[in-house]
Amino acid sequence: MSIHQQVISIVSAALLTAAVSAQAQDYNEQPTQAELAKLGLEGTELTPAGAIRAGNAEGTIPEWKNEPVQPPPGWKPDSFDADPFPNDKVLFTINAQNYKQYADKLTPGQQKMFETYPDYYMNIYPSRRTAVFKPYIYEAALKNAGRARVVMSTTYPNLFGFEGAVIAWAFPIPKNGAQALLNQTTRPAEIWKATTEHIVAVTSSGAYQDVKLKVWYHFPWGLPTNTVESFDPTVAGKGGFYYYQTTIEPVKEAGEVILAREPLSFSKQFRQAWAYSPGQRRVKRAPQIVYDNPYTSSDGLATSDQKGGYNGPNDRFEWKLVGRREIYVPYNAYKLWAPGVDIQQQIAPNGRLNQDLARYELHRVWELDSTLRPGTRHDFGRRTYFLDEDTWAVMLMDGYDRRGQIWRLWEDHGLMYYSQRIWSSLPAIVELQYDMTAGRMFFTSIDKKAPPDFNFRVNAEEYFTPAQVRRDGMR
Repeated sequence: MSIHQQVISIVSAALLTAAVSAQAQDYNEQPTQAELAKLGLEGTELTPAGAIRAGNAEGTIPEWKNEPVQPPPGWKPDSFDADPFPNDKVLFTINAQNYKQYADKLTPGQQKMFETYPDYYMNIYPSRRTAVFKPYIYEAALKNAGRARVVMSTTYPNLFGFEGAVIAWAFPIPKNGAQALLNQTTRPAEIWKATTEHIVAVTSSGAYQDVKLKVWYHFPWGLPTNTVESFDPTVAGKGGFYYYQTTIEPVKEAGEVILAREPLSFSKQFRQAWAYSPGQRRVKRAPQIVYDNPYTSSDGLATSDQKGGYNGPNDRFEWKLVGRREIYVPYNAYKLWAPGVDIQQQIAPNGRLNQDLARYELHRVWELDSTLRPGTRHDFGRRTYFLDEDTWAVMLMDGYDRRGQIWRLWEDHGLMYYSQRIWSSLPAIVELQYDMTAGRMFFTSIDKKAPPDFNFRVNAEEYFTPAQVRRDGMR
């Protein structure tokens, strides 16, 4: 390398370091001591998650209380979480004829659904703030507040992570879009889970083929023994999550495997992913399983970074925290979760979700807007997320194409697993996306032959490996 080239390299590195430092400083505005004093488990203005404890002025959103939802009489552990509100009635129905009366509490994507489908409707139920987590989660959130910091990657431009947080939401009082997104990333989720899941790409005529997956998942972030000193969120897998997926139906796709190990903080490492094809009998690196690579068996109706509402690296979009809003969102999806309510009942003949099983409630959400960063590419030109203030989970996402037109609406129909004291995640009970241009729906749900196995345990460092994929593939 010539002296001239060395000088250019040194100057470039210095400019990159300066840019990274400036961006990190922009993202690291911190709450004041007066603001932090508003957080608490009891008697404060804000809950440990940063949610407003009080209900709204109209009384249509209730006060949050530190009272876990109680199972209905006769419920047995290790079974499906039965509907704790079986007597709740529909308050009113929003349809194509009256939706403009409720436009201030509907997202642009929801309004577009009413304009696109004259038979579309939403049944509105009483709002119930069932998201009450275990005490250690709230204790961790209170410690994270004011301590966590955004950390910019020095390897991948515009990619960011965090430090100084563990177990729960990193920024209960978010000051910007980066901090809000990291709350979604660090939200409490199931620590261990094994499920069978359905993935369905529905045609405009309502026809579909069911693809069935077996999924094993480990999210060590939420272990109660973690400390800031002992847990490193920058390490793929044990610092984030492990994911192992095998296709079991249809026969022509059976045996295909995807393995992923991910950090929660993208400040040092990127996603690690591998794929196995029975036809080739080889395990290959799969760096393409990220960003807008098509979601498994989605027929191009969803992107890889949409599972769980949003996942993966965050560098291709610019993030703006708009603020809180009251929106009608999917919530307490116990009707969709009931045993026997399989995909044949969940998907209506018109090729959309059976809205008689869907429950929408009025909740306060954080509106988080993301626009495609110049010089990068993605199927979406803009995405606006609506994050529940009690969980920081994605409830809805309005997706815009690169011309700035509403294109897709994502819905997460979740609930509180009161058996686990955790909000359903990765995936929710039902996740779906309407493509209003194509007139189609992408749909996922958890199989009903048995509830998720939260007792699944393996040695994660040995099991979630390419070697294990090879062993399974050779059987």
